[in-house]
Amino acid sequence: MTSLNAARRTRELAELADGAPVDLLVVGGGVTGAGTALDAASRGLRVVLAEKHDLAFGTSRWSSKLVHGGLRYLASGDVGIAYESAVERRILMQRTAPHLVRPLPQLVPLVPEVGAGRAALVLAGFAAGDLLRRAAGTPGSVLPMPRRVGPVETRRLAPTVRRDRLRGGLLSWDGQLVDDARLVVGIARTAAGHGARILTRCAAERVTGEGALLRDGLTGESVEVRARAVINAAGVWAGEVSPGLRLRPSRGTHLVVSDEAFGGLGAGLTVPVPGTANRFVFALPAGHGRVHIGLTDEEQEGPIPDVPTCSAEEVAFLLDTVNSALGRPIRERDVLGTYSGLRPLLDGGPGSSSDLSRAHAVLTGEDGVISVVGGKLTTYRRMAQDAVDTTGLTDRPCRTRSLPLLGAAPPARLSAVDAPPRLAHRYGAEAPAVLAEANGDERLLAPIDGLDVTPAELRFAVRHEGALDAADLLDRRTRLGLVESDRARALPAAEEALRAG
Repeated sequence: MTSLNAARRTRELAELADGAPVDLLVVGGGVTGAGTALDAASRGLRVVLAEKHDLAFGTSRWSSKLVHGGLRYLASGDVGIAYESAVERRILMQRTAPHLVRPLPQLVPLVPEVGAGRAALVLAGFAAGDLLRRAAGTPGSVLPMPRRVGPVETRRLAPTVRRDRLRGGLLSWDGQLVDDARLVVGIARTAAGHGARILTRCAAERVTGEGALLRDGLTGESVEVRARAVINAAGVWAGEVSPGLRLRPSRGTHLVVSDEAFGGLGAGLTVPVPGTANRFVFALPAGHGRVHIGLTDEEQEGPIPDVPTCSAEEVAFLLDTVNSALGRPIRERDVLGTYSGLRPLLDGGPGSSSDLSRAHAVLTGEDGVISVVGGKLTTYRRMAQDAVDTTGLTDRPCRTRSLPLLGAAPPARLSAVDAPPRLAHRYGAEAPAVLAEANGDERLLAPIDGLDVTPAELRFAVRHEGALDAADLLDRRTRLGLVESDRARALPAAEEALRAG
């Protein structure tokens, strides 16, 4: 049974209170925690995932939504991480989530600020990235080879790019998620289909290597869970679960603007950051008529907030950098919203957070809690595999390299799904089930107040995707909450979907 909803949550909490046996307790419902639950459950282990808030509440929903092949890590000499990223990208695009990850052309416009030397360096990096693609086994039919394009094609892909002395552009390809939060929900529901108990609004307290006290955030009641092993996948909050961990969070910020401001982007616009060798600012088509501009790499000082916020300096940096490539600049008044995520990086000592390794680590504390930290969204599956292997609970091999997520379908099959293309690209083979939520009522299939979401999708999220309140619906199952005015327009429909249950 893959449906997550309030009734299932209540039933499974009652089963735990009655002493249902548990092999593995996973703390954290982001992409790593959900991936760990799926890995373990698909190997036959009895799994409980406890998340204090909602699926994808933290860093997992604040990414650039790129499933990338690790080009930046190759440039910094981290060949192992780069290759691992390329392999995991192939697995996502061709096997586990082809319905959620699609090829994205990325364009570096050759404006005057990008001199011949910098252009040659970028092109060499693209060529190295293409070698990684081939080494990882990704065919050119999925991700084409990089190439140089002329000024006309450059302006077709990025209509507002500067025209004065434009020499064309450099084009490469990478993977892009339809929605990072949807990936997490898909992983969690697939894990539930293998028997995992996915419990949101359940805080794990007094965590040890033998279990934890789970406190129900809706009722205030608690249940003691004993487990043969415990994995801490709480991301940037992992140090609160296992106080011995030393993390050094790094903040990455994005701006949300209308696609109209870019004249309709046909590619991810990639702009080199002046004075750096391998840093870029991206303007990425993000669906719903939006473009996301990112990202930064700033130290996060002080306590870890539930929802990080950006600084004025970050907004100025992103706008200044992207505007260096545009003939029609983006102004601060064009910014419809912002979002920031915190990278759960291991503290590597003195130096800039941008220099810290993005490699993941699996560490066992003195209390027996196994913590998985670091890494990035693209490599979540490998992180989960390593964490489950460390428990020693089973000698069954990992299955997730070839295990499709719920709704997975290759492009050819997606085109034949009996549903509008927009739904097929968000729900894959499950799109007809979303339509079925309307039960013949055409009003439930009409966009909400001109937005790119329908009431049927909200009902599907409540009945099958574990949404428990309006924030779950608007901020994670859909991303309407990224723009406050959109959120306000959709709130009545979200409340109605919750009442319909």
